[in-house]
Amino acid sequence: MAKVNNNILVYPDPRLRKKAELVDEVNDDIRETLDQMLDIMYKAPGIGLAGPQVNVHKRVVVIDVSEEKDTPLYLINPQILSSSGSEVTEEGCLSVPGISEKVKRAAEVKVRTLNYYGKEIEFDADGLLAVCIQHELDHLDGHLFIDRLSSLKRGRAKKKLEKQTN
Repeated sequence: MAKVNNNILVYPDPRLRKKAELVDEVNDDIRETLDQMLDIMYKAPGIGLAGPQVNVHKRVVVIDVSEEKDTPLYLINPQILSSSGSEVTEEGCLSVPGISEKVKRAAEVKVRTLNYYGKEIEFDADGLLAVCIQHELDHLDGHLFIDRLSSLKRGRAKKKLEKQTN
């Protein structure tokens, strides 16, 4: 298993654009990776983190949208089976620090994934959880939320990021 990068990769790092590979087997290495990712996400602080953000190019995601940060959700090889409705919400990203913009996403999603123990589960999500799942699954395919912005807003976001790093 690839070593988890304790520093979250930041745009425009090209590793964020690499498509993540399926997890062949849910074993102790994968669970250790998920535990490390959860720790990094909580420290950031964030509500979701995908493998590619920490240089792990496997289809793994951790999410916790609870107020108490005590309800982690582990997604391994997640798929959105269906989606419905639409809503526009303000999104930010640990890999695109200091930028937040309104993004249109499905309001509800049905997800199939393997859980922490490798058991296949399906569930429905709406609200913040649905948005977070869609955002993190984009990362698994090498996409960032700024890719969903108009070219004008994307250009402004890139300029702001360049100023922050210089």
